[in-house]
Amino acid sequence: MTRSATTVLSRSVRIREFGGPEVLRIEEVAIPAPGPAQVRLRIRAIGLNRTEATFRAGRSAVLPSLPSQIGFEAVGEIEALGPDVDGFAPGEPVGLIPAYSAGEYGLYGEVALAPARSLVRLPADTAWETAAATWVAFATAWGGMIDLAGLSSGQVVLIPAASSSVGLAAIQVARRVGAVPVALTRTGTKAAALRDAGAELVIASQEQNVVAEVQRLTGGKGAELIFDPVAGPGFGALVEATASGGTLIVYGALGGAVANVPVMPLLGRGLTLRGFGLTTMTRSDKNLAALKHFVEDGLAAGALRPTIAKTFRFDEIVEAHRYLEAGEQIGKIVVTV
Repeated sequence: MTRSATTVLSRSVRIREFGGPEVLRIEEVAIPAPGPAQVRLRIRAIGLNRTEATFRAGRSAVLPSLPSQIGFEAVGEIEALGPDVDGFAPGEPVGLIPAYSAGEYGLYGEVALAPARSLVRLPADTAWETAAATWVAFATAWGGMIDLAGLSSGQVVLIPAASSSVGLAAIQVARRVGAVPVALTRTGTKAAALRDAGAELVIASQEQNVVAEVQRLTGGKGAELIFDPVAGPGFGALVEATASGGTLIVYGALGGAVANVPVMPLLGRGLTLRGFGLTTMTRSDKNLAALKHFVEDGLAAGALRPTIAKTFRFDEIVEAHRYLEAGEQIGKIVVTV
């Protein structure tokens, strides 16, 4: 069993300034032997997330020192094990459940270090692209809706940005526990795809009255849960669409850092407003184990299936980020290495 290895060179992405996709640069980087509780991976595919776009643009809550590595989600083969890493072997195909920041490990690369605690084994017949589209999406959906909010059978959950990888995962996770997913999207162009993904109802926010449509579906009650990555000026409508005693989970700020939150409905209907961060949830070993069990069972049963919007080559990382920021995709953007 390989416990250590010499430093190797890797073509990896670095950012030397914050900005648009063009600041992503592929450079030759020395990757050291894995340290305690680490492995070194031969990266085969990368899943793109809004987290990396926010990090690249300099909008993260904590900014790194520059130049910085980047990468939140990847899959590959174990090349070498660090000290005290047991239960894995070189050559094993693995994915990662992030319990680290977007700049802590350089997963945008041919080779990268990764924490052994975050590893998850991949079934032998899983395509790299499929695996790269799986764990962040379903982990975020499970963590926010099930672990934090306690979504249960029969409850209605409203899912803004439903055509994103997390939005599609949220639809499937809701169905898995018997809840009723309502997809929210800007226009009706993605409605058929969202219904095919399992949405009970699709609401086009630029064409329909969100509150009225939710009230119509629920007989005037409202949605027990809102699972929102947008916030921004339209957040007030989501508050109005929430059932008395319901919960609003915010896990992103696609609509801007300031949300329009009407206070009186929060007070008058006893609503709960919570923020959710994936890496905060995955700090818990108990949560990490429960998450792995839920997703692995769902994948094995065919109830959870990631959707890939488009695949790019590693040398096209700038183009892949431009496509991500255009926001027109349905599902996950994957980069093959």
